[in-house]
Amino acid sequence: MVIPYLLAPMAELSHRGLRELLEGFGGCDEYFTEMISAAALFAGGPYEQWYIDNGPCPEKLVYQIVGADIGQMVKAAAALDLRECKGIDLNMGCSAPLIRKAGAGVAWMASIDRAGELVSRVRNVVKRRLSIKIRTGLTDDCDYLVKFCRRLEAEGADLIILHPRTAKEKFKRLARWSYVGILRQELRIPIAGNGDITNAEGLIKRTEGPCDAVMVGRAAIRRPWIFAQARGIGNRDQGSGSSDCRLINDNTAVEYPGNTNSSLVQETGLRFLELLARWQPADFHLSRARRFFSYFCDNVVWGNYLKNRLNRETTLSGFEQVWCDYFTGGHYEAF
Repeated sequence: MVIPYLLAPMAELSHRGLRELLEGFGGCDEYFTEMISAAALFAGGPYEQWYIDNGPCPEKLVYQIVGADIGQMVKAAAALDLRECKGIDLNMGCSAPLIRKAGAGVAWMASIDRAGELVSRVRNVVKRRLSIKIRTGLTDDCDYLVKFCRRLEAEGADLIILHPRTAKEKFKRLARWSYVGILRQELRIPIAGNGDITNAEGLIKRTEGPCDAVMVGRAAIRRPWIFAQARGIGNRDQGSGSSDCRLINDNTAVEYPGNTNSSLVQETGLRFLELLARWQPADFHLSRARRFFSYFCDNVVWGNYLKNRLNRETTLSGFEQVWCDYFTGGHYEAF
């Protein structure tokens, strides 16, 4: 059985520009959007059209909705379900302080009954697949987690995506992937896992474990070719093909300058800037560029130095110039 690869919903990252970039490497099976505020969706804001852009492949897009009000969440789900997409996802896992304090994200996990009501009411208006992205919970209580998920299943959830850390843990400890296996044993619906995947080998390893799909977040920003690599490695192991020889060894940083892999990294960075300018509003350009390169610069030697140089730029053309200068050596400066 082929295990699907999913792109995680990440603020300022999971937008159309990134999806276009990933598709250039063959893409993944499903793309989750960054959080779409249920309240803002109908407030007439200037940016909602960009958040709900379903390109370049609507059939693989999942709209993720965040909010604290059941009525607003239901209304937003119904509206987005009318658009071409793969499905609707309810955010019950974001642990950002502002989101949680507002009663959204992981705060939903404080009450099984209230979360169940939300899923039931959304299920009544959504015809497409309905998924719920969650964490382990507010505390590390596996029994509560199972009860919570059973209720979501009973109310009509089609898929649960578990990031197996508590609300307060952030990345302080390893994700408890054993909990993904427990949910898969206890529930009838599919379970996807998310957390601590850093390279293609790690992605493949998770597909061999007890889950029905694997979601990748930050690693897909650092290595937009991770899904292509995983498929290539998987095919190679099965004797039916080989990975793209241009793809970068996950264990080797790109040397400056002249490493045979450096051209791919340079081209990918420039391609991202091009797609960002094309598919995001000007007001988003700098924040999205800085977020992307804060991870993507991990591919190069002296990456932190390069990040600092890029973060001082105030235009995308400035980003492009600094990025190109790094690889040509024309304006390279030692620490």
